[in-house]
Amino acid sequence: MFLMNCWYVAAWSHELSSATVSRKLLNEPILLYRTTQGTPIAFLDRCPHRLVPLSAGTRVGDTIRCGYHGMVFAPDGRCQHIPGQDQIPDTARVVTYPVHEQYGLIWIWMGQNDLANRELIPAIPWASLDGWTASPGYTHIAADYRLLTDNLLDLSHETYIHGSTIGNSPEETIAAYPVKVSVDDGRVVSARRDMPNIAPPPMFAMLNQSSARIDRWQTAIWIAPSLNITDGGVRPARDESGETSSARVLHLLTPESDRSTHYFWAFCRNFRQQDDKLTEAITQAHRRTFDEDKHMLELQQLSLEQTGLAVPKVALRVDEAPLRARRILNQLIKHEAASPNYVLPKISRIFQTEPALHGEKANVKA
Repeated sequence: MFLMNCWYVAAWSHELSSATVSRKLLNEPILLYRTTQGTPIAFLDRCPHRLVPLSAGTRVGDTIRCGYHGMVFAPDGRCQHIPGQDQIPDTARVVTYPVHEQYGLIWIWMGQNDLANRELIPAIPWASLDGWTASPGYTHIAADYRLLTDNLLDLSHETYIHGSTIGNSPEETIAAYPVKVSVDDGRVVSARRDMPNIAPPPMFAMLNQSSARIDRWQTAIWIAPSLNITDGGVRPARDESGETSSARVLHLLTPESDRSTHYFWAFCRNFRQQDDKLTEAITQAHRRTFDEDKHMLELQQLSLEQTGLAVPKVALRVDEAPLRARRILNQLIKHEAASPNYVLPKISRIFQTEPALHGEKANVKA
């Protein structure tokens, strides 16, 4: 069901402050917090004594005190104090997970601790990169994370689910524009669409401050096991020298369980970076957009559970990229099960080139 020896997003950096965050990840209860020195910590949210959640306890400085019998655990998981006795058993230790803070995100490694390598975190810097402005958010979806990856790799649904934000009318349906699918490094699937001389969807008209027709392009990118990026841009129709606006939308999926997903997202743009009203408008528009996806995916999950069927029941042309990603993910999970020390190799590059930043080119390698 899950690939284990890889990095997943556990939280946005701003979520970790003086408080603790309790969150289920890959079917495991996790307690997250930040030490007074700023270091992120991840515990299994389970006291080794009576197995109650440590999140029901109290944070004391950089330690966590269990709310049942008062045992105190240090950031490395070791028990520091047991009320009523001086001897501390070696087994009085909380399971900890490797975590690393990068790109404004808290990353967690749920597999074998000794295999964790922060260099393997994919380079997705745009939510915290100079020259870009992000509209970040979070949506909880009661559906299998693979259904959301299917959704993000086939953006033809925008016409029918997102007509009030990012979708074109049925007369100019996105599905009518051919999709070019490619696979790189054995774990990156890309689905590219070029849509010349098309009417701007409502959100694009807001971004461009114009209802004039546009040349639009977008590439849906999946990075195994569950990171997605929508790389897109627009310029005035039939004007190759016209001003181009580029955006990268991060869709960072972490399975909560086999039937639910943490969806961390951010619309990152390289234009009108100082426009705070625009930033907020984009955030609200994307929250509405992803709530529309949430509604549809949760209906789909319910149908799958009721029928016991698999998707797609009927395969269409638009399913090429989702099906390729499913096959790759299944192969990786099987390979890891057969070889528990297997770790996904470093991605050589996500993008060939980067959009102009303040008139300059910036190449970001993974």
